[in-house]
Amino acid sequence: MADLTTLQGLRRSPLQDMAAELRNGSVQGDRAVLLREWPFLTMVNIRVEPGSETAGRIEGVLGASLPQQCGDVTGDGAHSVLWLGPDEWLVISQAAPESLVGSLQSAAEGGRAQIVDVSANRTVVEVTGPGAREVLEKGCPTDLHPRAFADNTAISTSLARVPVLLWKVDANTFRVMPRASLASYVGVWLLDAVAEFGPRASAVEGV
Repeated sequence: MADLTTLQGLRRSPLQDMAAELRNGSVQGDRAVLLREWPFLTMVNIRVEPGSETAGRIEGVLGASLPQQCGDVTGDGAHSVLWLGPDEWLVISQAAPESLVGSLQSAAEGGRAQIVDVSANRTVVEVTGPGAREVLEKGCPTDLHPRAFADNTAISTSLARVPVLLWKVDANTFRVMPRASLASYVGVWLLDAVAEFGPRASAVEGV
């Protein structure tokens, strides 16, 4: 049997082969846009009746309440919780998936809940900088103006016709979460979309 540590070392993120392109394809200047993948974040899908005793125990593990409205995001520590539906949430965390899933399953034991590790299902592409919103507006049908899309809001939408979760962390920071199988398409689209915004990072660095 293969050693577990060796297998973990062989993990490849959906955009691993594009890491240099994303770094060098970012642009500098007044409308700077930086692109990078956040690989291997733990993602756990939770389904449970809101307000139930089981939900309360799950919230205790997360150290955050389960969001109650579309777009809401809770948690400011180890775990962030995104609203997906009236009884469905996505936890995004840097904790080890085995540990987090095990703790959540223990909390849900005896109750009615579904806890599923979906870490391999998506990746996270962070788009940051003063030009981030303008780039995303090229391919996203959602109104991303601050009057309609507040900070720390996450929604299901599309980017370049690809379904994604879009999390606005703050005015200049967006996290795009496509399915792993579509991540390369999204990465290529983003590289093309930022091209008009200024000199590429590689040109500034003399690469």
